[in-house]
Amino acid sequence: MSVNIIINNKPVTARKRETILDVTSRIGLKIPTLCYLKDLFPTGACRMCVVEVEGYRNLLTACSYPVEEGMVIHTHSERVLEARKTIVELLLSNHPDDCLYCHRNKNCELQTLAENLNVRERRLTGAKNIHFVDQSSQSIVRDPAKCILCGRCVRVCEEIEAVSAIDFIKRGSQTFIGTAYNKGMNLSSCVNCGQCILVCPTGALREKSEVEKVQEALHDPELTVVVQHAPSISVALGEEFNMKPGKEISGIMHAAFRRIGFNYVFDTSFSADLTIMEEGHELIDRLQKGGKTPMFTSCCPGWVKYIEQFHPDMLENVSTCKSPQQMMGALVKSYFSEVENIPQEKIFQVSVMPCTAKKFEANREEMIKKGIADIDAVLTTRELASLIRLYHIDMDQLEPEPADSPLGMRSTAGKMFGASGGVMEAALRTAYFVLQGKEMDDLKINNIRGFEGRKEAKVMIGDLELGVAVVSGLANADKLIKEIKNGRSDIHFVEVMACPGGCLNGGGQPIGANENALKARMKCLYDIDDRENIRTSHGNPQIKELYEKYLKEPLGDKSHHLLHTSYRDRSKEVLL
Repeated sequence: MSVNIIINNKPVTARKRETILDVTSRIGLKIPTLCYLKDLFPTGACRMCVVEVEGYRNLLTACSYPVEEGMVIHTHSERVLEARKTIVELLLSNHPDDCLYCHRNKNCELQTLAENLNVRERRLTGAKNIHFVDQSSQSIVRDPAKCILCGRCVRVCEEIEAVSAIDFIKRGSQTFIGTAYNKGMNLSSCVNCGQCILVCPTGALREKSEVEKVQEALHDPELTVVVQHAPSISVALGEEFNMKPGKEISGIMHAAFRRIGFNYVFDTSFSADLTIMEEGHELIDRLQKGGKTPMFTSCCPGWVKYIEQFHPDMLENVSTCKSPQQMMGALVKSYFSEVENIPQEKIFQVSVMPCTAKKFEANREEMIKKGIADIDAVLTTRELASLIRLYHIDMDQLEPEPADSPLGMRSTAGKMFGASGGVMEAALRTAYFVLQGKEMDDLKINNIRGFEGRKEAKVMIGDLELGVAVVSGLANADKLIKEIKNGRSDIHFVEVMACPGGCLNGGGQPIGANENALKARMKCLYDIDDRENIRTSHGNPQIKELYEKYLKEPLGDKSHHLLHTSYRDRSKEVLL
């Protein structure tokens, strides 16, 4: 059913129950927002989206007010613009004046609103809030002085991730956002996913930067500095340099790494293939020997920490495989070290990840053996962009270069790890081949592709009907776990990613990406799968060579030592 309204003197046909913001967005008319998050129930708390409607005494919030027949709406009247300007001025009245030093300079929604609303002088002044920067987390830094109380981080943490590590504390002018008992993030239930950073409009949340640590290593002549990059980095990094969203720039990125000074460049998609070899065989082993099922993937460190904290009774269901980052780390500090005759302690390994939780993962005690860590530093996509700018590298002038061998060749299955469902699809391709001795008739499994937060499929492998599920966003994982605990038994294998849509939307990816950009990143990953020849992990020649020369066989003694790990109950370690 439709309703007829007028917006800025133009007749518009709207759908019943649409909000004013829904309609204006659909017709290409932008109304500024701060607290609004697409697909979550609107609150109208920030008042930035107010509009004037004839016949109404007060301004209405466009994000939460539904359209009505005959409405005459003015989105940018003098009264509306003055109200929005006043809101920004109030927010700026006690905001730190350090834009030049802020990591969100030129990419700050508050800064943009101030510029768009022509705020050029300080009409309102207020006492500065006294807050301390919380750097207790290994992944995320909180600067409450820059918080404008929009609440987006709180809602994402609670409604999308089901973690509720942060919330509003106190009331009135004393309100701030913090953790339980206002302790450090390291004592909270935070899983380090970084989705709060992606939705924060200011510099109140950021990743803990390791750029300086990497620079120090690069300038140390005694160190061999190795870098690896995750599958989704190359389809997102270009956006930091004004390239079209979803452009694949692996080759250009390899050239940039070498201009910066990295001695070796590896593609983590290779160790994603290795993960599939180990994880696929582990799944088969569990199914054939009556092991614990459903088996959950272990690639996502945010998810692993979540199940350790909230569902420790399900830890036996989690794959023992290390993530691709940690598998590559272990190989570089063992196989590569031996081949190149470089002592482990002289190798400094950097990983570039779409994920802030990888910083936490690299520092887990399980990933450090005899004082030597698999990974020495983790950079997000944003940090890599910062490093490239620091070295004044012109990405448009670089010629593509390959990754180094023998740990650099990948299949498209490994590359698909960047999208939700990619791990599952890659694993099923290999599991089918191992069990049937031949490739699947159609390598594509469309039912587990796409952005839906939960996808399920039944896959026939000979006489075996395998039930699989793919979930992204930990709230979706929580719902599925509860179904399994309540007796559901038709699911055998589950892929879980903390970030909605998978790593291509990770907490370390470029800030401000819209839905179209995310879709472009995913499409690029699947286009690569369509056009290249090596489409299975078991078909990767360098994976075969690694097993022949070093690992011998999946789930073998050396594989278990290097590529597998264990997890622990963390439910009593945090303030839940």
